[in-house]
Formats: sequence, C-alpha cells, structure tokens
Amino acid sequence: MKFAFRLSASILFLLASMAGHAQEMRTEQNSRIINEVTLEGDFIVAGGGLAGVCAAVSAARHGADVILIQDRPMLGGNASSEMRMGIVGVLKDQYSEAGILEEMQLRNFYYNPLQRYTIWDDVILTTVVEEPRIKLLLNTSVEDVVMDGDRIAAVKCWNGNAYTKYLIKGKLFADCTGDGILRLSGAKFRRGREFPGEFGETYLQTGGDAHTMGNSILLQLRKTDEDHPFIAPEWAYHFTDDDFNYETPKSTIPGVKFNYKRIYNPKDNNFWWIEFGGLYDTIFDAPDIQLELKRIAYGIWEYMKNNPDGRCKGYELDWIGSLPGKRESTRFIGPHILTQNDVLSGGHFEDVVAYGGWTLDDHDPEAFHKKGRISVEYATPDYFGIPFDCLYSVNVPNLMFAGRDISCTHMGLSATRVMATTALLGQACGTGAAVAIEKGVTPAQVRAEYIGLVQDMLEDDDCMLPYRWRKPSELTMSALVPAECEVLRNGIDRKWDEADNGVWVAPGDESVVYSWKKPVTVSGARLVFDSMFKVRSKRMRKLEATTERVAVPAPIARSYRIDVKLKKGPWTTVYECPLNYLRLNKVAFEPVQATDVRVVVTDTWGAEKAHIFAFDAL
Repeated sequence: MKFAFRLSASILFLLASMAGHAQEMRTEQNSRIINEVTLEGDFIVAGGGLAGVCAAVSAARHGADVILIQDRPMLGGNASSEMRMGIVGVLKDQYSEAGILEEMQLRNFYYNPLQRYTIWDDVILTTVVEEPRIKLLLNTSVEDVVMDGDRIAAVKCWNGNAYTKYLIKGKLFADCTGDGILRLSGAKFRRGREFPGEFGETYLQTGGDAHTMGNSILLQLRKTDEDHPFIAPEWAYHFTDDDFNYETPKSTIPGVKFNYKRIYNPKDNNFWWIEFGGLYDTIFDAPDIQLELKRIAYGIWEYMKNNPDGRCKGYELDWIGSLPGKRESTRFIGPHILTQNDVLSGGHFEDVVAYGGWTLDDHDPEAFHKKGRISVEYATPDYFGIPFDCLYSVNVPNLMFAGRDISCTHMGLSATRVMATTALLGQACGTGAAVAIEKGVTPAQVRAEYIGLVQDMLEDDDCMLPYRWRKPSELTMSALVPAECEVLRNGIDRKWDEADNGVWVAPGDESVVYSWKKPVTVSGARLVFDSMFKVRSKRMRKLEATTERVAVPAPIARSYRIDVKLKKGPWTTVYECPLNYLRLNKVAFEPVQATDVRVVVTDTWGAEKAHIFAFDAL
C-alpha cells in the first residue's frame, strides 16, 4: 500500500466527505458505532518517541512504505510537551549526534525560535508528515498481534478518539514503545536487574530482581518580578527540613559521581530527581506511580517556594507534568545483549550502527523516598559503539526494536536509554529495515549479508559510526580538487581532535570547484554544513516563557547554488537553494555531462563565511 498523500489533499477529502454526509442525519439504522479499518505497509513501527520517529523517517526515505503508530496525540515521547525531558547523549562536543535528530533540532531553531514546547511537538510532526511514504496514526494503541507461525503478520490497534479498530498488516515490525508491547508475539525479553555475576558487571551491587529505575514528573518554572507563596493541594506531600536532613558526601573514587535531590537552587533545574516507581511495575502500576509523583512534585515546589531562606524568590511554577517519563521497563533479547563491559570497552563491534556517550547512570529503585544518594554515575569512554545485533529479536524473525527496549542488560541500559542515543538507534533500525525490505530478507540476514551497506547508508545520512569514517562518492574521489579543498574528501564531516576538516566560503566571492579531465555524468550533490556542535546547545529550555530567541547556527549556508561547466562552456546553474537551515543537504537535478562542478554560497545565517565539511558530486 502506497501512502503518497499530502496534508492538503487529506483536508480536501475530509471537507468533501463532510459535505456528502450533510444530506442525511445519522441514526442507529444507517451508521456504525465502531469503525473497522485494515491497512497494510512494509514496515510497521509501534511507538512515536524519538526512536520511533527516526526509524519511520529513515525507512521511508529509503523506499519502505511505513505505518507509524503512536498512542499519544503528539510525537516525541519523553521529549514532547507532555513530559519535557531533556534530550541528552554524548558528553563531548565533537561526538555530538547528527542524522535525523540534528535535522529536527535545526528545524526547531528555524520554526520555533522562542522554544515553545507545543511548537516543538509540531516540528517533530512536520518531519513525519512531510514523508509521503509514512501513514501516521496518532491516539492509536496496539492491543494485540496476529502471528503467522513464529512471525508477526499484523497488529490490532484501537483509536479511542476515532472509535476505530485497525488491523495493520506488514512485512517487518519494530517496537519503539519502550515498554515492548510487541512482546505479545512471544518475543523473548527481560525486565529488572541481572545478577552481577551473569555478565561480570562489577558496577551492579545487587540483582536477580524485577527492580528498575523509576519514572519522573518534571516541573517548569517562570521568572517573575512578583513574589507569592505557593499553595499545594491537600493531597500533596508537605515536606519539612527534616525530610532532607541527611549527609550528601561526594564520591572519592575517580570516574564515579554520586547524585542527590537538588532542592536548593531552581535555576536551570530539571527536577529529574522527582523519581518514583522502581520498586513497582512501571507498566502495570503506572496509575499509582503517576499519582505518587504528583504528590511529590507539588510538595517539593511548596517546600522550595515557601522556604524562609528565599531560595525560589523570583520564580513561579509555570507547568507541571501529568504523564511521567519512564527510564526503564522492558528489554527485548537480541543476538547480542549489550553489557556494562561492552560500554566500558568502547563497543568495538563489526556490525556497529549507532553509538552512545552517556555515563553508566544507575538510579536506585527507591529513588525519591531514599535518604541519601539516589543515583550513581560511572564514567564511560567518550563514545561507545552499539551493534545491529541489539536491534532485532532472537526468536521472532521479523521483529526489530529501538529505544530503551533494545537488547541490553540493566547496566547497559543505564548508558543507552537517553534520547539522543535512542534517536540514533531508531535511525539505524529504520535503515536496516529498509534494506531488509528491499532485499526481501530478515534482519538476521541483513546482519549476515548486508551490514556494510547499512553502515554506508547511515554514514551517507550523516550518522557518524565509531572507529570508521564515511566513504565519499567515487565521482568525488576521481575529481581534481584544489589543495585547500582536499579536506572535503576525507569523510570526516565534523571538527575532530582539533582538526577543522572543512573549508570557509564567503558568500558570492568564493566557491568550491571539482574538475575532471573528461566529461562525467553529474546528477546531484551532497553537502554538510557546520551546525556548531555543542553538547546540549540545541536542547529545549528548562525555564518556560522566556522571550530570548534562538537562531539557526551562523556558519550554515542560508542559500546556495550548484553550477556546472558543460565541456568548455560557461558556468550553468543546475540547482538553486533559496532557503536552507539544515546541516545535511542532498540535492538532485537532471543528469548532465560536465567537466566542472562548483558550490556557490550566496548567504549565511550571520557568519562572514559559510563553513562546509563535505561536498560530494553524485
């Protein structure tokens, strides 16, 4: 089934349908109460957080017909306006995550300079609805699966807003829900903490239980010139100084950090430590966990705001979450289970398709109600590889997964669960799925026969992979290039270890030129601009309602064109981009026989020169 539709066409169809039904009143005699719809696609993605979005978009861009199922009214999961968790990943700038995640963050800078969360929701939505091969189902929950032997044939879903039952058939399925609803297929999984000895995980002090990291509800504050006390509801907790009277010693072990509740300074505080549920079942006990977190959150703000020391003077509560963000619930089992030791060794995998760079950040299951430290962070390498073998089921041949339910131990999850990492996992999953569908094979066969192709595709889509660099196009490598532009062909599309790896091009006055001794066929170009990697610089703000605007990174080319020389003729423009705000640009034009091709920057987002990391002729 093809999904070649546009939003405007959908609106026109809706208006036409409304006009047609306006002639007859509906009654129990001529209308249905429950609608039943059957859909079919190549790749069915359950879960619309960052992992699911990146999986769906990547697969669609590589030719698969995708159905994306999300049980909430917006996309984004923990990063959405419902939960407002910060997108974090690697801790050092040069390793920053790119790919579809960076694309969405740059689109957010362009469309949402005031950093409003509801607009951020729709920036993510835009990324999905602009893909004609994606059919998006919001407010839709997976309720069951239909099996054909050991394979998933379809999922059954329910949309309570539209009173619609869906039967959704597919060739390949991905669970990006975090909770792993496609375990209904009989896929092997784990929940809880392994015994330390099972994988030799020395940072795990205890295990062999169902305990997990907890959930969090966040608060967002607003700066104000006025100052008023805060009145919490009666059912909230009402804390006193005694509740926070305990020692908070720092770790004396190199590379180990102890974390405590931070109830003293509201500035730039994301209240992650309002955490609860690790001793419960974070799926089945979700309603009770949600209410307990509300009681804690209101009580914390009452205590902080009304404290006699005035620690929160000039701040008001602007927003409090209702839907908790989850850290941990279910982990599927794949051919490889990522462990603490894999992370610490750097993840040197032959089938590497993504990477992380967060600490091994293990939260105590008692969380907020524990007096003392509630999480311990263990330092990791600057980045560590994650293999394709963690992204597909060991016993359901057409089931893949991405996000916090990948194949890993509890300790492995503590470093891979953060959203910048899950976005990379999603893009890797979607790219692998597209290859599986194109070749007519299973994910296991992709791993055995086509993993090199998947890796090349990911790198071409601006996903850096550890311990290797992108291979520029053959046409690019065969060109004659000025010495100062040679760096554009090294495959390193970012600053790295103090090396710039790019060229600076002034608008209008300068260009990057590739030449060939004999005419070659040129039909497109790939460019990577400098989006100014800086860890957390593109995160949404923790303080709401500021009027300070963000701007598209200044060295990105705001507009540019591609020119060619046809034999010994004059320069001819074959492509013109009047507005660009993205890092990665892939452009196509009618094939031409050319002896020279150049990129000419015509404007930037404020810098004197545009900074280009890659220019490939295609």
